[in-house]
Amino acid sequence: MTGGEQSAAPSAAPVLLRTEGRAAHITLNRPKALNALNHDMIRRIDEALSVWEHDPAVETVVITGAGERGLCAGGDIRAVHDDARDGDGTASAAFWRDEYHLNARIARYPKPYVAVMDGIVMGGGVGVSAHGSVRVVTERSRIAMPETGIGFVPDIGGTHLLARAPGELGTHLALTGTQIGAADALLCGLADHYLPSAALPAFLDDLAGTPVRDALVRHEQPPPPGRLAEQRAWIDACYAAGTVEEIVRRLLADGGPEAKETAETLLTRSPTALKVTLAAVRRARRLGSLERVLDQEYRVSCAALSTPDLVEGVRAQIIDKDRAPRWSPATLAEVGDADVERFFAPLGDRELGLAGPGTYPQGG
Repeated sequence: MTGGEQSAAPSAAPVLLRTEGRAAHITLNRPKALNALNHDMIRRIDEALSVWEHDPAVETVVITGAGERGLCAGGDIRAVHDDARDGDGTASAAFWRDEYHLNARIARYPKPYVAVMDGIVMGGGVGVSAHGSVRVVTERSRIAMPETGIGFVPDIGGTHLLARAPGELGTHLALTGTQIGAADALLCGLADHYLPSAALPAFLDDLAGTPVRDALVRHEQPPPPGRLAEQRAWIDACYAAGTVEEIVRRLLADGGPEAKETAETLLTRSPTALKVTLAAVRRARRLGSLERVLDQEYRVSCAALSTPDLVEGVRAQIIDKDRAPRWSPATLAEVGDADVERFFAPLGDRELGLAGPGTYPQGG
């Protein structure tokens, strides 16, 4: 993993590792799957970070995605679907355990961790990038946490990141799964720097012999305008409500076309996932540390494996692609407080445990 070394048959490996000068590079290498993460990829990234953390020749770590479409479209949700439908959920739980540990490690990594968030960056792709210390977006960036559309709940520290966004912007993004571009990612705290995609090759070349900050000064530019800043008024007013039902009511009563369209979008999402997501984001604000939030997300993700909406959502959006999920329960009114609360129930000896024993406040 040092001195430019790669493993045998690197073109077939799901993660490519190399060093160029002072920079070590991780390339997610499943372009046909939009670099979706599987368990082997998580392990390979973690092993590389272990080596490079203690290698004095490595000053900076960089993560990019192979192909032209994006960094990473998320985790291998088809495998999670199959495990939830046909298995006992242990494979998915093991995958998430290692993935969330990796997310926490990236956030605490002692060397600059440069995430090139070019193109599509969703779900697990956010997890291996937006926790980094240097997060670069381009005019091609399309960033989202789209989990409610497949009957799931934002994870990989996503509720931690979105809970820290200004006002209720994070709540809006968590519930709707809306894709955002560079300026909005900067506004929401999901990214730090904008570079035009044409500047990326020169920027990455500079990292071989130049400190990250100096390389950024050479290439960073102001981003094209975003959309969320001008939508803050209605987003903050509507999403400050205490329930998803009231959020929808406020959106419909707002009178603006964007608010109405947002309400219509929410009503296509899993009612259970919406209510659990709202609770998760609100609790994440109180939990504080990323580790505590990841512990909570692990509880929520494991609980989702036993719900019908995850299997049905992936079927409708990913497998059959009929875009017509049959949610159960089918309406917000049918999802009670107890249905939501069970997602946050302690797991006993199966807890993720990143925050340490006894540090998770019961009841959120």
